[in-house]
Formats: sequence, structure tokens, C-alpha cells
Amino acid sequence: MVLDKIQKENDIKNLTPAEIDVLRQEIRTFLIEKISELGGHLASNLGTVELTMALHLFLDFPKDKIVWDVGHQSYTHKILTGRKDDFDHLRQYGGMSGFPKRTESPCDSFDTGHSSTSISAGLGLAWARELQNEDYKVVSVIGDGALTGGMAYEAMNNAAALKKNFIIVLNDNNMSISENVGGMSRHLSKLRTSTNYVELKEGVQSSLEKIPVYGERIVSGIRKTKSSIKQMVIPGMIFEDMGIMYLGPVDGHDISAMLKVFQEASQVQGPVLVHVLTKKGYGYRPAERHPSRFHGTAPFDIETGIPLSHGKATYTDVFSTVMRKMGDRDDKLVAITAAMADGCGLKRFHNMFPDRFFDVGIAEEHAVTFAAALAAGGMHPVFAVYSSFLQRGYDQMLHDVCMQNLPVVFAIDRAGLVGSDGETHQGVFDLSYLTEMPNMTVMAPKNKWELSDMLKYAIAYDAPIALRYPRGEAYDGLQEHRQPIVYGKCEEITVGQDILLFALGSMVKTAEAVCGQLKEKGIEATLVNARFAKPFDAAYLKEAMTKHSMIVILEENVALGGFGEHVACFLRREGYEGQILSIAIGDHFVEHGNVAVLQKELGIDADGITRQILEKL
Repeated sequence: MVLDKIQKENDIKNLTPAEIDVLRQEIRTFLIEKISELGGHLASNLGTVELTMALHLFLDFPKDKIVWDVGHQSYTHKILTGRKDDFDHLRQYGGMSGFPKRTESPCDSFDTGHSSTSISAGLGLAWARELQNEDYKVVSVIGDGALTGGMAYEAMNNAAALKKNFIIVLNDNNMSISENVGGMSRHLSKLRTSTNYVELKEGVQSSLEKIPVYGERIVSGIRKTKSSIKQMVIPGMIFEDMGIMYLGPVDGHDISAMLKVFQEASQVQGPVLVHVLTKKGYGYRPAERHPSRFHGTAPFDIETGIPLSHGKATYTDVFSTVMRKMGDRDDKLVAITAAMADGCGLKRFHNMFPDRFFDVGIAEEHAVTFAAALAAGGMHPVFAVYSSFLQRGYDQMLHDVCMQNLPVVFAIDRAGLVGSDGETHQGVFDLSYLTEMPNMTVMAPKNKWELSDMLKYAIAYDAPIALRYPRGEAYDGLQEHRQPIVYGKCEEITVGQDILLFALGSMVKTAEAVCGQLKEKGIEATLVNARFAKPFDAAYLKEAMTKHSMIVILEENVALGGFGEHVACFLRREGYEGQILSIAIGDHFVEHGNVAVLQKELGIDADGITRQILEKL
């Protein structure tokens, strides 16, 4: 196999053109086989095989630097830098990350995981190069979906000040995770069909240069006014208007064509954008037909593309069902997503109520303020978003929603540990930043029925409210415990002596198992479903203080500023003299891996919690 000749970075440069052609097919086969077994990001990686190969033929690693926006598409880069054998443990605990990691390889120049950061990072590397009088190429790769993020434009605006070479590769596959939306998408659509500009430029230049004596002068003059000509041929040349030279579009599956353009781009003294057209899922029919489903996929059958296991309904599924039903009942209900309609469970709502559905693109800050204004205008907005992505909207939540006390519902998916995507995607900070905001209410359900009840409650609530729920299968236990949702009130599930387990959201299931283990040791514990992280049930806790010598607080969030810290502070302030044990995640980032494995390593699984309780008794 040609793939076996790739043992380290730059080995691709030793291959013949015929071997290069074979290699791209072997890489695709390898990726499909590995991801079908382990799961991972398939469609984005299949779409960028040739682009990555062209960049590796063009650049010299690790001297030259490449920054992958988000990093979903970095698998081929990892293969070409000698990490093929590490794919056996892709996204597994202790194994290779699914994203670029500086600690993993010197060929990974910058850690990524969230969208729209690559131009800022690349510009920083380029300036570091100039300030230290070094000589290396810097390339930032950004997708057309990520280009909807405002941070990308902040970076491009700033890049114009750089008078040395800096290459931005726009990987345009006409799709982010969900279908692209907005003005930039329409602008790129025009650019995709603007090959007439390239043909006109080349034809005119060739003809004029043939004119004796004056030909070159005329060409030089035209170069000085090229932006005006471009404006006539390509409407709204936004990149050139920002001081960034535009090259393309070029076929992103034609390696030789890309190499030619990259070489041309490297001669530019200043920032230059190379517009590359790719197809998400390229080379694997199921992924080409369903790129969104194969963005982040579980193990699947290669022949059919069908997932190998069909589990129970997820929390996202429950959210989707309730939103669909509530859409019928409430004509003021509107749904907002930041390019995650499928991932956040809003596809059904979109299909049924297209006029009340808004995909704002990868623009969480805008989404929050947009939702605030919808609420101010009398609508009932629900912003469905992953926990780790909502971090970007902190300022807008605080100033535009909470300060005005507007009734916006934050449906926070992937709250807590998310597993294989690792540090950048773990939703373990939201309780800390949400509970510090005045006027904000924060809830978390113990099971699928409670999620349904809480969402209905949140939509009817007349102030800012956040509902956080985890990734994966929705817990279907404790069905018999379904007390009505009352503001700020907890739910007592079992009554015991000495020990109180005060658990929030997903940790109720874990606490239930802890109760069972303690019972085997002859210890009867009270189990309480906190329901509300803010405000928590202070009245219940005041009474419980008199009955229990130990109170254990359980949350799937970092300890600092979290639910447990707030409750513990309250207990001490009220004079509680018993033992307080706060179960949470320590002051560190959590790497990728299976959620159950991570919980065990962090000591927040049932066995670990039971052990900590017994040590304190």
C-alpha cells in the first residue's frame, strides 16, 4: 500500500504522481473503515482529503504552520504526519484526539475545536514570525460555515495591516453542519460561479502583453485598478474590499490545480484568500447524500451507512418532540439555532413551522441578542444550543437578556460530559456562569419525562430561564416520581437517615445507584432531585440540616462557581455543622474519552462517590 510509505511528516513529497493518486483513494478507504468502527467526523474529512494532500505537498512540516478551523477535518493531516496507527484509539481515553493538539504533534500548530478561530490564530502566528525575523509559511483553513462567525471578520479586518504573506484557504463545501444560511452563503454562491472572472483576467492579460512596447505598461495599469474590474464582474468582492487578495475558485479535489494556486498565493506580500470548492462526504455515497448525519457519526455499516446500534430516545429527541407539540399550542413560540438544527433537535419544528424557525449560522452572540429582541417584541423564543458553544454568548446573556429580564429559554444540550470530542466540547462550565447572572433561573431534569415537564414550564415562564440536559440516551428510570414543577422546589425521592444526597440533573441517576451501594453497607440515604440549580430549595435544605449529619451535593460541572459551591456556602452560612461533600469536576480541562470512563477517572461515578462517602463516615 502507498499509505504504508507515509511514516512521518513530508513523506508525501517522495511519492510519484501515480502514487499520489492512489494515496488519496487509500486514505478515503482507511478513514471510512476506521470511523465505521470507532465513530467520529467522517463527511468533513472525506471532503478535504485532496485539499490536505495539496497543502502537505506545498508546505514543509513542522516548520510551516497550518491552523484548521474547528478541526473536524484534520484526520488526513494526522495521517500525513505519521499518526495512522494511532487511529486504533481515536477519540478514546488516553488515545488520539479528534482535533488538532499541540501536545500531540509539533505539526499541530494550534489547538482548535470551536468555530471561526483559525484566521485570528493564523494571523497571530504570522505576526510572531515577522516580529522574530523568522521564515515560514502560515496557512489558515476555514470553512464557509465558519465564515458566518463574526470573529472571522474581526480577524480579516485586522489582517489587512500585515504586509507579509499570510494564506487563508476558504474550504467551501456549501455546508456547515447544517445547510448554510445568510448573506455570506449567497455571496459565496456567486463566487462559485464566477470562473468567468478568472478566464477574463487571463485572456485580457495575455492579449495585452503581446502589444509591443506598451503592453506591459497597460497590464501594470490594469493591475492597479483590478479591484474596480472585479467589482464589475463579481458583485460585492468583500475580501478584496477588506484588503485581502482573492484567488479562485479552484477545484478542491484537483491536487495539481490547488498546488498551482498555493504557489501563486505564496508570492503575495500580504493576506491572500484561496477559494477552494469541495464536496462534503466526497467519495462515499451515503456521506455525500447525508453529510449532516455523517458529520459526527457513531459506528456504522459501511455498505449501507446505517448506524450499527439504535439506542433509546435521547434527551435531544425528547426536546424535539416537545418543541414540535408546543409549536401547535403556542403560535408565539419561535426556535433559534446557530447552525445546529439537526444536532439540537429542531428539524421537526423547522419542517412544521418554517416561519417561526431561525438558523442564524455560527453566530451564538447574535443568536442570544436576537432572541432577546424577539422576546421584547412579544414572542416566546427558545434558543437551542450546545453547552460549550453557549459560552460565546456570555456577554449577550448577561446584558441583553438578564439585565432586561426578558423571557428567553436557553435549551442547553450536551450539558456535562460529552465524551469523545474532548476538552473543547465538554459542557462542564454552564452552571458556573449561568448561576452568577441576576434574573437567571437554571433547571436540570433527572429523566426524559422531567425534561418534557421542564421545557413546558420554561416556555410559559416570564423571565430568563435555562434548561440544561446531557448528551445521549434519556434516563427512563424513576418514572413514578413526577411531581409538578414548582419554582425553586426540589423533589424528594427516597427518605433515609444520616446522609442526604442532593443531586442535580444527570447526577440523580448516579445518586440512585449510590443509594443502592450504601444500602448494601447498611446505610439508608435520603435522595433528593434538586431540579433547580438557581434558585435551589433553601427551605428544604434548612429542614434537612436538622436531620442529616452529612449532605452530599452532586453535579456534572466544575466545582468552582458551581451548584455544589453555592449550596455548601448556604449551608455554612446557615450554621450547618455536619459534613459537606461536594461531588464535582476539579479545576482542569477534561480530555476525550467514553463518558463512563471519564466519570470513573474523575471519581464522579457511583463507585467513586460511594467510596468518598464511606471515607468520610
